[in-house]
Amino acid sequence: MRKGTIRRATHETSIEVDLNLDGTGIYDVSTGIGFLDHMLEQLSRHSLIDLSVKAVGDLHIDQHHTTEDTGIAVGEALAQALGDKRGITRYGSAYAPMDETLTRCALDISGRPWLVFKADFGTPRLGEWDTELIEHWFHSFAQSAGITLHIENLYGSNNHHVVESCFKALARAIRQAVEIDPRKADSIPSTKGMLGGA
Repeated sequence: MRKGTIRRATHETSIEVDLNLDGTGIYDVSTGIGFLDHMLEQLSRHSLIDLSVKAVGDLHIDQHHTTEDTGIAVGEALAQALGDKRGITRYGSAYAPMDETLTRCALDISGRPWLVFKADFGTPRLGEWDTELIEHWFHSFAQSAGITLHIENLYGSNNHHVVESCFKALARAIRQAVEIDPRKADSIPSTKGMLGGA
């Protein structure tokens, strides 16, 4: 089974993540930030990745450390579950429409982390989540997962819809990229024979 388990403890946060790539989209999420919980639930449900996230952070200061460390831990669990990435499709892309909003995501499970994030928010927070931390979550996730990740909100006026479409597009793209390619299930999808590095 392609599973990842991460236990991350610092002076700022304590996080437990369990992830199963070959799941059915079952989730159990608690970060102390309601809107982030909602987004991680969307990520799980639409990627069909089973995801458990339990985070306790220094929210009495602000949400930065909890957001960042949650992204890191989920990304590390994904990388762990992928192992040497043998047999995966590797690339994934998806469009996620949500009412007036449309977002595009393209990614490469390359081992070379990079983020291009293009979305603007007209409000300082959604629920209690600071919108300036949304890009930071994706950056932390992409870095620790080793993913080249491009997310672009093409249009939309409702901030809730914009963020949710970003997470749903990511979920669908990940679902595609982590699938085992039946034509090359025994090989690493790179002419180098490995994924990662320059």
